[in-house]
Amino acid sequence: MMEFSHKSVLLNETIELLNIRPDGVYLDGTLGGGGHSFEILKRLTGTGRLIGIDQDGEAIQAAGKRLSVYGDKAMIFRKNFRDFREAMEEAGIEHLDGILLDLGVSSHQFDDAERGFSYRTDAPLDMRMDQRQEKTAADIVNGYTEHELYRVIRDYGEEPFAKNIAKHIVLTREQEPVTTTFQLVECIKRAIPAKIREKGGHPAKRTFQALRIELNEELGVLENSLNEMVDALAPRGRIAIITFHSLEDRIVKNAFRTAENPCTCPPDFPVCVCGKKSKGKVVTRKPVTASEEELLENPRARSAKLRVFEHA
Repeated sequence: MMEFSHKSVLLNETIELLNIRPDGVYLDGTLGGGGHSFEILKRLTGTGRLIGIDQDGEAIQAAGKRLSVYGDKAMIFRKNFRDFREAMEEAGIEHLDGILLDLGVSSHQFDDAERGFSYRTDAPLDMRMDQRQEKTAADIVNGYTEHELYRVIRDYGEEPFAKNIAKHIVLTREQEPVTTTFQLVECIKRAIPAKIREKGGHPAKRTFQALRIELNEELGVLENSLNEMVDALAPRGRIAIITFHSLEDRIVKNAFRTAENPCTCPPDFPVCVCGKKSKGKVVTRKPVTASEEELLENPRARSAKLRVFEHA
């Protein structure tokens, strides 16, 4: 197992916008290597606490070691962030003063070839964020119908050649199972015209993203957790979310907008009659993005967008 390494994206901006209270209670739902959590804990005193959650066992081990200097101020749980209420209950916490989600694949997961997230190294087609889970990306590639593969690659990868890629995967697996990253990359290359492959980024990027999202149920978990997370905030508590692609960002943007203005009355109604009350305000009218300085140090921050909502 390689040493866990992850560079925290938009670190200073996130910490500043969380508006940390020294005696507050904070939740980091995507603990990773503990970079954001370390900075939160540095600012806590007295009764201040941090709940750290991650579904990746290697992240839990690395973050636990890094945050151990803060003793029982840091309470760490191996869970998916959708189960954050369980963690709160186990920690004896009723409300949170801040929540952080740093979505997507960690640098460690991407760089550890054996995890199968990268299309640049040959490895088993895995992509599990939680290795306790039995189902892998290979099960999707070899078990989904051609139409199901097309839907996943089109919807989650926003891939223009989704139909042809799905077709080539099925043709290939009829000869032998597609079980490695490079086998899949070759399927994808055969499905995309050479002229198109020469332009832009790696031809497999969108398909790998789509399979990862499908396998780990990333968008569904996010969409189903946001309202409950907003409701878990104490007055003036904030939730900060860093996304890395348009599908995640759209979900966060829409959820925050609805939390701020949930009214469902027709626009021409003179007064609201639906009775739905605002839960607070969007702090970031436009998403915060990485500075040029950060991009020089960490090019992976290029697609990162930070949005923040404050509870009333």
